Amino acid sequence: MIRTRWFELQPDMAAYTAAWVLAVAWALAHLWFKRREYQTAYRGYFAFLLAPWKLGFFVLATALITWMAPYTTDPTWDRIDAPLMAVLAYLSAAWALGVLYRWRHTPPAHLAVAACLWMLSASWCYDGYLLFRDGMYPITWWSNILASSVLYIIVGLVWNLDVRPGRGATFAFLEPQWLIPPAPGVTWRIVAWMLPFALLGAASLAYFVDW
Repeated sequence: MIRTRWFELQPDMAAYTAAWVLAVAWALAHLWFKRREYQTAYRGYFAFLLAPWKLGFFVLATALITWMAPYTTDPTWDRIDAPLMAVLAYLSAAWALGVLYRWRHTPPAHLAVAACLWMLSASWCYDGYLLFRDGMYPITWWSNILASSVLYIIVGLVWNLDVRPGRGATFAFLEPQWLIPPAPGVTWRIVAWMLPFALLGAASLAYFVDW
């Protein structure tokens, strides 16, 4: 049974919650009102993101973590927040990591949006959902920021993996032309570079499984 008792929030957590809700609202409003600016600056992002190997790996990984969520030792992880965090990471991690790395050439507002999307995926959607589900702010909120940020970075790095002619395997955000679709025929070469990151992420998640 879902119960929401907002009065259980401590004053400091109420202020923190209000701050991140406003930050997310600002970021979404900025993205909407400046959408043409973003479309021009990051043209090709969704074609870059929807490469078949990325989409296939995302679907497989999300299905796995959604299935395993109830079998972990973490009671805050269930079949709602697990896929929610995964979807948000898939949509934003590659871009957020890229613009933060390229910060010298990125408008400050874009950096702020990237930081908000990072926190929304790694923390705030989790916090908000558990507040709604349990009626109190999760005591794991701080440890979750650290753990989920590691996974967010892994996702951002994996989605930016690419093989460029004359360059070999690289992270796309290191290249002058960042957001371009992968060249044909590079999928299996990318998989070899992706495996260490996938194993690291799997090991991080396996720690919480109730074996």
